[in-house]
Amino acid sequence: MSNTVSDQHQGSAPSLSLQGKKVVVVGGKTGMGLGIAQAAYAGGASVVVASRRIASLSERPDLANFEQIILDIRDEAAVRQAFDSIGAFDHLAVTAAPDFGTWGAFMDSDMTGVRSYFEGKFLGSWACARYATPHLSTGGTITFFTGGAAVRPKPGFTAPTAAFVAVEALSGSLALELAPVRVNTIRPGFVDTEMWSILPADVRDGLRAKVRENFPARRAGTAADIAHAALFLMTNPYVTGTVIEVTGGENLVPSVM
Repeated sequence: MSNTVSDQHQGSAPSLSLQGKKVVVVGGKTGMGLGIAQAAYAGGASVVVASRRIASLSERPDLANFEQIILDIRDEAAVRQAFDSIGAFDHLAVTAAPDFGTWGAFMDSDMTGVRSYFEGKFLGSWACARYATPHLSTGGTITFFTGGAAVRPKPGFTAPTAAFVAVEALSGSLALELAPVRVNTIRPGFVDTEMWSILPADVRDGLRAKVRENFPARRAGTAADIAHAALFLMTNPYVTGTVIEVTGGENLVPSVM
């Protein structure tokens, strides 16, 4: 193998700095998306958060550092319009997904739930990538999000499992098709965000305790953990077509959920 300077990426290891970059986070007002938006801003980026509605700053002062735009990932025309209005940018993270539990069961009387879930998770991710790509810089990135069900199916989670696998396959395909834009996926484990507020408080506390006792990391994940991985994928120029697990070792132990 040639060892010339022209063949090698010279210099120090990449940093997590996003100084002078523009980052778009779809689903950036809550949970893992908000964590990424906050970390990107702290890293020097200007940040756009896209969601289904604009929040007033009196209601959400934590969004004051970000530009907000309306984007419903299930509406292709709205996705196109949103990215055309954003214009040129550098990094996209698509964290938005349909609400927990909306996918229905495999043997429901019809397929309304699964169609809706795929429309929001898989086709929504596809549409965001499709309409963001013309505006991405040459060294830009797209980061998708899935979940542990992609490799560890559970009863009642057939639709998310299938959608997650589809998103991960899309990620690898686009890493080839859109090169040199880099495309990756983060596969989070249990992350303690407001998503779990659908559960009663005592159930949430019990779940956290099980995570601390059983996961090798001995703690639950946080939005900051996911944000750190997202910034790594945005800033490391040699990572593409990859699925990164940020799970605390969840898939190494018996399921606690």
